[in-house]
Parts: sequence; C-alpha cells; structure tokens
Amino acid sequence: MPPSCCGYLSQYTHHHLVAFLLTFFSYVLLHASRKTFSNVKVSISAQWTPSVQNDSAPAFSPGQTWEDNHLFADEKQATLFLGALDSIFLFSYAVGLYFSGVVGDRMNLRYVLCFGLCGSAAVEFVFGTLTEWLHIYNVYLYCSLWVLNGLLQSTVWPCVVAVMGNWFGKTGRGFVFGLWSACASVGNILGAFLASSVLKYGYEYAFLVTSVVQFAGGVVVFFGLLTSPKEVGLSLEAETGLGPVETDTDSHKPLMSDEEDEVYSGGHHSDQQPDEPPSESPQAVSFLQAFCLPGVLPYSLAYACLKLVNYSFFFWLPFYLSNNFGWKEAEADRLSVWYDVGGIIGGTLQGLISDFMGKRAPVLAMSLVLAMGALVGYSHSPNDQVINAALLATTGFFIGGPSNMISSAISADLGRQEAVRGNQEALATVTGIVDGTGSIGAAGGQYLVSLIESKLGWMCVFYFFIVMTGGSILFITPLIVKEVRAMWRDRRALQRQL
Repeated sequence: MPPSCCGYLSQYTHHHLVAFLLTFFSYVLLHASRKTFSNVKVSISAQWTPSVQNDSAPAFSPGQTWEDNHLFADEKQATLFLGALDSIFLFSYAVGLYFSGVVGDRMNLRYVLCFGLCGSAAVEFVFGTLTEWLHIYNVYLYCSLWVLNGLLQSTVWPCVVAVMGNWFGKTGRGFVFGLWSACASVGNILGAFLASSVLKYGYEYAFLVTSVVQFAGGVVVFFGLLTSPKEVGLSLEAETGLGPVETDTDSHKPLMSDEEDEVYSGGHHSDQQPDEPPSESPQAVSFLQAFCLPGVLPYSLAYACLKLVNYSFFFWLPFYLSNNFGWKEAEADRLSVWYDVGGIIGGTLQGLISDFMGKRAPVLAMSLVLAMGALVGYSHSPNDQVINAALLATTGFFIGGPSNMISSAISADLGRQEAVRGNQEALATVTGIVDGTGSIGAAGGQYLVSLIESKLGWMCVFYFFIVMTGGSILFITPLIVKEVRAMWRDRRALQRQL
C-alpha cells in the first residue's frame, strides 16, 4: 500500500521545498509572459494600423498613410499576423523542446534553465518594449524575435521537470507533480493581472514588467537552485525514505511498470546490494533511445491531441466568450480564469488518486471520457456567466488535469523507468519529446480551430475537440489495458493470500 499523503510529505526537507518553489515559479513567470502577449493583442493590432480608417477621413498620400508604425492596412491583417506569430512561436517551441531535453541531460540543469529564462526575458523586452520605444516596426524582425523566443522558452520545461524528478521519487509523485504542474495555470492568472495593471500606459509596459520580473527570476534560480540532492550531500533514503540518491532506485521505477514489488519498512526499501559500484557520472541516452523507451510514443501522441484542446482554450477562450455571448472583453478575460482553476484542482486530485491506485493510465482514461461529456455540456452553455463559469471549471478539471499529469508526473515516470536504470539519464530528453510532440499538435490545432470556426461555426469546433480527446484515449489504450490487467492480477493475488 502506498504511504499516506501526510506521511510522505512529512519526510521532505526544506531543500525539497526550495526546489519545488523555485522550479514552480520559474514556469509561472514563463507562462505569465505568454499570457501577456495574448492579452495585449488588441493594443498591438491598433498600434500597427492607421488610426483613421473611415470614409470621412481626408485622403492621405501613401507616405502619410504608411507611417513607421503602420505595418498593415487594417486591423484584420494585423490580427492575422498576430495569429501567425502564435503558430511561429509554437512550432519553434516544439522544435526546441526536442533539442533542449537532450542538452539538459548533458549540461548543468541550472545553467540551461537560467539561460532560457533570462534569454527569453531579453527577447520579450526587445520585441514588445524596445521596438516601441525606438519606433522600430518590421515584420521580419518580429518573426525572427518570436522564433528565438520559442527556442529559448523550450529550454525551461524539460529542465524544471528533470530537477523535480531528481528531488522527488516515485512515492507521492502524482500528488506532488499534480500540485506543482499548476504552475502554468498560475502563470496565466499572474500574466493577466500584470498586463491589465499597466496596459493603460501602453502595451510596451506590459512587456516591460513581465520581462523584468522573469529576468529577475532567472537570476534567483541561478544563485538559489539545487538541481539534485547530491549537491548538498543528501540521501533520498535518509531524507525521504525513497532509497539512496546515488542509484536513485525508486525514482527509476515508473508507475506504469508491472514490476512494483518494493517492500516498504519504516520508509525504507528492502536492502539490496548492487553488484557494481555506482558510476561516477551518469551517461545521457540518445534522442532515439529515449524516443523508443516504453510508453514514450503513445503518451507523446496522446499529449499532442490533448494539448491541442488545452491550448485552444488558452488562445481562443476569451475570443469565444466575447464573440459567442457578446460579453465585454474584460468580463471574458475574468471568466476564462475558471478554466485554469479547474485545471489546477484536476491535476492535483487526479495525481493523488493515481498515487493511491499505483497506476496512471486508468485515471487518465476515466478523466478523458468525462472530459468528452464536459465538452458537450459546455458547448450548450446558456448565456449566463455563473453557469458558464461552473461548466468551464468542470471542463478545465477533466482536460487540464490530464494535460498536467502527462506533461509532468508521467514524463518523470517515463524518464526514470527500468529501461534507463543505472548509469543513464533520460528525464529531460523524454520530457522534451513528450512536450515537443504535444506542442506540434497544439501549433497545428490553432490553424484548424480558426479554419473550422470560419467555415462551420463554434459548435463544430467543439466536436473537433471531442474527437481529439477521444484520440488521446485511443493512443494510450494499450497502456490502459496493461495496467488494468496488472491491477486485476494484484487484486486476485491479494484475495488468494487472504
């Protein structure tokens, strides 16, 4: 039986808490900057187009009409370009994830994480603030900066998951990672607050505030983050009851594995002497080796479908609420927060349930089945903000929760499984593969959502989301069957013992 929630939480030290908080707020700040760009699109679009666009306006010569900051003839063209920037960012972010995971397994995670945070903050400052202050407006410059921003931001997620995987073993990983993976949703809320608080002074100040805060966070991470218990001489066996840190035996055991016969006695494993001494430095696996690890491909494909739905809510929800119900933009922004609230609660509770069950896939499958029903219910939401908020939180619970689990706890399970046990490291590489594949799905999905909405309407968009959610279940079906059979065998064995 897994230990109780309070039991394994009480075994952690203040070093674990510091690692948890620093990695948590690292990604909070990163997501806050992404949300800032989404929240200031209207202001950017207005700045990039002529301020006078009506029949009563006097005729301007081309030189007067196309001033330095007038990149586009109207706001429609500017909006299309902003949408293209979203796709450019997501595709470059996806490509970067495949490489940054490999880099993270071969270099000091603290250096890579700090480089990504500070570098991304600098690019965002140049993109949103410096170009406006200096009145430099150029489409190719914006595209280049946003490609670079996607590549830099891609270094953060694999590194923070790897650090968390180093500090927190399998025991309680679902709950701890479920709580920790709320960082993206908290970042969305923080980004909306920071942007709205200074937007009245100009969109460039929204970028200024978030980039400065993110850069400061990178500096704090550089001087304060410990990437592994080894750096302070801690043993997982002594501090958390999860086994010696040198071999990291427990954290290499995934919850998907059928070979979970560890015997806990006073928070310790049964004594097992290794045949060989631990290697001096872990050897990172190659990208192809990590891609071929059991479970990586099905979870990557499932996450591609699920992240498409999750990020479509991230990018399109405020627009949908304003467009479909006629609510004010500020009201739509506030209401969209309930989706993130549902995701926070869902990821934490579902992670805790998977800990007590000892399996992840059955919990995911049940949540995704209920998510399909929640999508049907939300697509028929009445024009009432209270009911809409309740349905939105429910949808976020069943979609955002599984999304958080796959990208964090399950990625850590996959990178610490039996196939790479010993002198090899694959956690950051596996995380990059899973999240990179998911980001490719999300990037392609944003174009499909706009295309379906313009041709067929919002109801068909929700049908599309339901199909994609079903696709997530389909890809992990073999794992579901395997883990359910393992649970049934364990139950029968327990009954025979009784």
